[in-house]
Amino acid sequence: MNTLELVFCLFAFLIFYTYLGYGLLLYFLVKIKELFIKKDDILLPLELSEVTLLIAAYNEEDVVKEKMINCRSLDYPKDKLKIVWVTDGSNDRTNFLLKEYDDVKVLYDSKRGGKAAAFNRAMPFIKSPLTIYTDANTMLCKEAIMEIVKEFTRRDVACVAGEKRVSISDKQDATAGEGVYWKYESKLKELDYRLYSAVGAAGELFAIRTEFFEYLPVDTLLDDFVLSMRIAQKGYKIAYCKNAYAVESGSANIFEESKRKVRIAAGGLQSVWRLRSLLNPFKYGVLSFQYISHKVLRWTVTPIALVVLFPLNIFLIGISRSYLILFILQILFYMTGFLGYILMKRKIKNKLLFIPYYFLFMNLNVLRAFTYLIKNKGKGAWEKSKRSV
Repeated sequence: MNTLELVFCLFAFLIFYTYLGYGLLLYFLVKIKELFIKKDDILLPLELSEVTLLIAAYNEEDVVKEKMINCRSLDYPKDKLKIVWVTDGSNDRTNFLLKEYDDVKVLYDSKRGGKAAAFNRAMPFIKSPLTIYTDANTMLCKEAIMEIVKEFTRRDVACVAGEKRVSISDKQDATAGEGVYWKYESKLKELDYRLYSAVGAAGELFAIRTEFFEYLPVDTLLDDFVLSMRIAQKGYKIAYCKNAYAVESGSANIFEESKRKVRIAAGGLQSVWRLRSLLNPFKYGVLSFQYISHKVLRWTVTPIALVVLFPLNIFLIGISRSYLILFILQILFYMTGFLGYILMKRKIKNKLLFIPYYFLFMNLNVLRAFTYLIKNKGKGAWEKSKRSV
């Protein structure tokens, strides 16, 4: 095997491992662990302690009423649930509408510094032992708070990640892949936690022991991920609670979804650098293995490997029939992705063809994230993506 073949095989394996192989390996590792290691059921007594629901909002006048109805429907003692909105920079009717609710604390600053800056400013006002973070445009299931509090009965848990669910309407063929992606991602998070710890939390719904909050650089793009992983670095676990879920609408169209994917990927690249000490498996063991396999590869080398694999395959066609077959399979994959794009543009439903398109779409946006990170260096605020209604 020559050097070119070796590089090709390495890149092909990397792509397979990142998107499918890790999931399969994780599944078998969890089964082996649960076969030989009895689950630790030593729990702290369940205490319904005071909880603060911290809602980050920027110009969310369209959802204030719906969000407050949702908050009032949560199954948790009303005297134990504090609701705080941080609305920095909002210049619409958000703050005016929130005046209607006497039991809600509103923290407002005219300057918009981004979500990390808003959290830094809000946390000194929070005195409850648990803080639950959520977005204004996501609706929580009725049992969300109770289920999250139950997870904190485990001594080694200092952060709980809820499940994100994406609501896709009939008008959203362009972003239907987001729902498929999050179903797969949610399963990986569940398996990660069953093996050791979930790898990060999503801002739609997650909670921490308030004492573990750390101030974040104000230009942090993935505040939820960095905050939760810093807690994991301290030796505590991030629990994954699928019974506590948040529902949000998919992006209004593929352009809006692209903006969101680019900035998330840029935040991922930024996080890899800022959490670089987690790349040391000799210090962090299983957590490093999970972090690299689940997140780092997706945000760094694998999208580049995907781009390079095709031209590499062209140079190898003449060596053996196997490379010719792989080349044909690659062409067919890209063709189905392009066909999925055409059908999406024409608003024709076909979920099977949309999967390869959305896969390519995600990786393209990761490559675009390098440019985004350079252009927006030092900025924590970003333009919101429009959601469907």
